[in-house]
Amino acid sequence: MKTFYDYYNNKVQLSFDSQPFDPDPKHVWVICRYKQKWLLTKHKNRGLEFPGGKVEKNETPKQAAIREVLEETGGEVEQIKYLGQYFVSGKREQLAKNIYFATIKKLQEKNNYYETDGPVLLELLPRNIKTNRSYSFIMKDEVLTYSLNYIKNNEELSYS
Repeated sequence: MKTFYDYYNNKVQLSFDSQPFDPDPKHVWVICRYKQKWLLTKHKNRGLEFPGGKVEKNETPKQAAIREVLEETGGEVEQIKYLGQYFVSGKREQLAKNIYFATIKKLQEKNNYYETDGPVLLELLPRNIKTNRSYSFIMKDEVLTYSLNYIKNNEELSYS
């Protein structure tokens, strides 16, 4: 388990074990690859980030992850794998969020991407994400760093 502080100085605990903090998390975050590129979305308020959001009633976290990718990017998930879960102890609330890694088979153009401006494809994620104002706070803590290393070091998750 990793413990660190996020962009807003909230305590974050991260684990790549199965559901270590909450067996029924209400939030998901999906690191996506499409044709050898990273698939992000541009949130209208927060900036560039991987898709994610809340789990709706009668929906599993995995189903929510697939839905959020489609809603925010138009991406149709080909494969999705659970990576881990993190827990944020905030000043006002606490939340557990499942992290997934998805490969996308197709991007469809949509009329509405909900709270985002749709898909953004990047060959590489910039080294300066933590200081780059174009990126959401969600991309600025160690959850992204540790998750990318976890993907890179697990052959079954290969993102070539």
